[in-house]
Amino acid sequence: MYTQFCMSFRFAVEATDGAARAGRLWTPHGVVETPIFMPVGTQATIKGLTPEMVHTVGARIILANTYHLTLRPGDVLIRDLGGLHRFMHWQGPILTDSGGFQVFSLASQVHVSDNGARFRSHIDGLLLELTPERAVEIQENLGSDIAMVLDECPPAQASREQVEQAVRRTILWAHRCRNSQRRSDQALFAIVQGGLYLDLRQRCAEALIALDFPGYALGGFSVGEPPEQMYAMLPVCAGLLPPNRPRYLMGVGRPEDILAGIAAGIDMFDCVMPTRNGRNGQAFTSQGVLRLRNACHRRDPAPLDPACDCYCCQHFSRAYLHHLFAADEMLGPILLSLHNLAFYLRLVRQARNAIFSGNFAHFHGHCLSTWRQSTDSMA
Repeated sequence: MYTQFCMSFRFAVEATDGAARAGRLWTPHGVVETPIFMPVGTQATIKGLTPEMVHTVGARIILANTYHLTLRPGDVLIRDLGGLHRFMHWQGPILTDSGGFQVFSLASQVHVSDNGARFRSHIDGLLLELTPERAVEIQENLGSDIAMVLDECPPAQASREQVEQAVRRTILWAHRCRNSQRRSDQALFAIVQGGLYLDLRQRCAEALIALDFPGYALGGFSVGEPPEQMYAMLPVCAGLLPPNRPRYLMGVGRPEDILAGIAAGIDMFDCVMPTRNGRNGQAFTSQGVLRLRNACHRRDPAPLDPACDCYCCQHFSRAYLHHLFAADEMLGPILLSLHNLAFYLRLVRQARNAIFSGNFAHFHGHCLSTWRQSTDSMA
């Protein structure tokens, strides 16, 4: 299954195992094998890591943020300096999100209308406006390979009436984003909203599919609902999307959530969890979660994860990592962030291989069983 949408952007599903898919995504800055996890470089940096370090652990596409970059240093400045790839020295593909979620979650005095969102910057209180047209303009100035439409993401506790309003506005804004797009070398993805209401998800998906976007995302998950509800909805929601387009689950990032997404037919994931948790002393390993600040690691000579070949696991013991966090040394967060990204990227590579071998269900079950058993006994 092969589809080409715009200049230098194509997608192909190469193998399936149940609903799980292994594919390949071509962009102006390189090819991405799916399923893929995208490290989050909100402000044009993966916190604490150089681009070379991020690439070394297997990252092939990263995410940056419209809201943050237009506030500081400014999208026009980045454009004038040669675009986001040159600005942050990342040679591979970049996806930028539209900034809508950050407007609703970070900014103050937000007023949303059909025209867009007016808000005050969380940095300096400056009054700003983000419209669908402006969201596209910013992302075109940044020069990302994949841009996201502006959408309205309601919280999990929103009423049905509020979610209906968000769906209506998301569809309206998607039309306007599509009409304002000028770059032929940037793929614009739509975002399906609808909360936990399947009929609203279907309504939104059908309206967006009629606009024929190159890719589709599921937004509004992992915003406060129980994981079990998300797991129940993901297969149905993924099934609403075109089979020949990449599918992106936005902001969902626990390892078990990613495997559930892959099982449902999702291709792309992002989350701040690997680096954020790493900065706080938590490591994801093949045997479960480790908390390196805990005293049980003070004399442990073992590597962080014997199954991992990242720089951290090759060279440093749990005892040393515990020392770094106890001494508040910056190398600790750097090494754990690097390792956690290596874990996530190895996980999606292993899932891809399992799909090709027709063994994904077994792989999925084995991972969950191991993590559950080990995490209960590991500190």
